Amino acid sequence: MKKKIKIIATVTNDLSYDQRMIRICTSLSKAGYEVQLVGRKRSNSKPLTPQTFQQKRLSCHFDGGKLFYLEYNIRLFFFLLFARFDIVNSIDLDTILPGFFISKLKGKTCVYDAHEYFTEVPEVVTRPKIQRFWKGVEKLTVPNLKYCYTVGGSLAEMFTKEYQIPFSVVRNVPFKIKTPINTPVNDRKILLYQGALNEGRGLEHLIEAMQKIEGAELQLAGEGDLSQELRDMVKERGLEDKVTFLGFVLPKDLPTVTARANIGLNLLENKGLSYYYSLANKAFDYIQGRKPSINMAFPEYQRINDEYGTFCLINDLEIDTIAKALERLLTDEKYYLSLVNKCDAAANIFIWEREEEVLLNIYKSVLVDMQ
Repeated sequence: MKKKIKIIATVTNDLSYDQRMIRICTSLSKAGYEVQLVGRKRSNSKPLTPQTFQQKRLSCHFDGGKLFYLEYNIRLFFFLLFARFDIVNSIDLDTILPGFFISKLKGKTCVYDAHEYFTEVPEVVTRPKIQRFWKGVEKLTVPNLKYCYTVGGSLAEMFTKEYQIPFSVVRNVPFKIKTPINTPVNDRKILLYQGALNEGRGLEHLIEAMQKIEGAELQLAGEGDLSQELRDMVKERGLEDKVTFLGFVLPKDLPTVTARANIGLNLLENKGLSYYYSLANKAFDYIQGRKPSINMAFPEYQRINDEYGTFCLINDLEIDTIAKALERLLTDEKYYLSLVNKCDAAANIFIWEREEEVLLNIYKSVLVDMQ
């Protein structure tokens, strides 16, 4: 019996809420690969949801900061050193060093998946020493890899130009929802943000804008570095009846949460090229749920809107700008329904069932090289 090719994919999160990696690992597993997704175990980690692939969490003493990254990379290095694999799929720069060095040591293949422009995320771009370190990691590893992919065309073009190696595009799109769940009629319209409650997501501006909005409730599905700060902000402004924190929501439950909403939100500050050239999965989740959404007029969202017209785009995060966009979607029924119809058409395009063909072709190329 022919031995299955084993792929180990590495991330720094706790696996439960990583929609992209769940989709990728599911597709690779169904294509006949033996797949293991490796992340970390946190004190508040929930039990893992059974998947078609293996899952492994590494325990760390440190939960964040430099010491966490150092400890996790050391633990990941030794895990990979003693693990059997044929391909290591390193996700972002914060897991690439162990995958890069161990693959070289064992004569295996390292495939790089850049979920973001890591050296240009807000947490890094404002800290020159940290940025230089990660840029050094990038220059050491990426130019020496043959197989790389990222989430959008703009990032692929930038990486390809900088490192003179081709980057493929595997977009972060959802599985097709065959029968969309109808939006229930609520007394108040529901505005939904799903994702990390982190710096640069425009959440503080969004909460401020809610002071100008009536007849609607903002729901935040996720947690992050700003979780407590945002809760304090809501309380200080007396917005408890307008803003609800849903906490972490498992990927399998997100479509139901999205179905209950009327408007999706994907706001970003232009803090670094990673956000400016981003193409977030939530934008596609809203499309798949047939929900008009407010997005930034950044290149990737503008590109999609020029072709499909699914988004309400805004140019800045001024309170009045956000409030006016919300008011238009809440009160202009003709405009709102036109976006619903455009989302319905685009929902057949931006689906994982189409995107996984690109992913599987990348790994087919890797296999040809391995033979």
